Amino acid sequence: MDILGSFILLVILSPFLLIFSIISYFVSGFPIFFYQLRGGRHERIFFIWKFRTMDSSDVDSPGHSYQWGYEVPQNFTFEKPDHIKITKVGKIYRKYSIDELPQLWNVLIGDMSLVGPRPEMIEITTHYSPIQKKRLLMRPGITGYAQIRGRSTITHGEKLKYDLYYVENCSFFLDLKILINTFWIVVTGKWSS
Repeated sequence: MDILGSFILLVILSPFLLIFSIISYFVSGFPIFFYQLRGGRHERIFFIWKFRTMDSSDVDSPGHSYQWGYEVPQNFTFEKPDHIKITKVGKIYRKYSIDELPQLWNVLIGDMSLVGPRPEMIEITTHYSPIQKKRLLMRPGITGYAQIRGRSTITHGEKLKYDLYYVENCSFFLDLKILINTFWIVVTGKWSS
C-alpha cells in the first residue's frame, strides 16, 4: 500500500511538485531540494528528501552536537540552530508541510512509509536507550501518531510515548485515522494538539 499510495500521489501531485520547485527556484535559487541522513528501520541510515526551506548558505552548515549519556533526555525539544535562516517561501512550505512532499520518493523506494514514527537525525538516534530504539522497529513515516498529537511542540518523552503506542498498536484503521487527521491539520496549517 505504501508503494501504490506513494506512486499514485506522486503522479497526482507531479504538477504541483513542479510548480513548488519553480517557485522555490525563483525565490531562493538552487539547490531546490535538501537531503539529510536519518535513522530508519533497524537503525538503517538513509537520505531523507525535502524542499529546501533554509538559506542556501546554511544547507551544509554543521548541525547540533549532543553530549548526552545513555539516552536522549525526556524533556528534550529540538530547536532550530540560531544561525539557520528560513526563506520567505520556506516559512509557507513548512507551515503547510509542502517541504515534506519529496519524501513520497523515500516511500516509493522503501526507505519510509506513509505512516510511522518520524525519522530522527543520526546525531540523536546514536544516543537512544534500548527502550527509545523501539521507535526504530518500524519504517519511519511521512506522518505519524506523534505528529498529529503535537509535532515539534511536544518533548522527546511525549513523542516517544506516542511513537511506542503506534509501534505496539499499528493497524490499518489507526493509519487511516492518522492520515485523515494529518490531511486536516495540513489544510488548516495548525500543527499542534
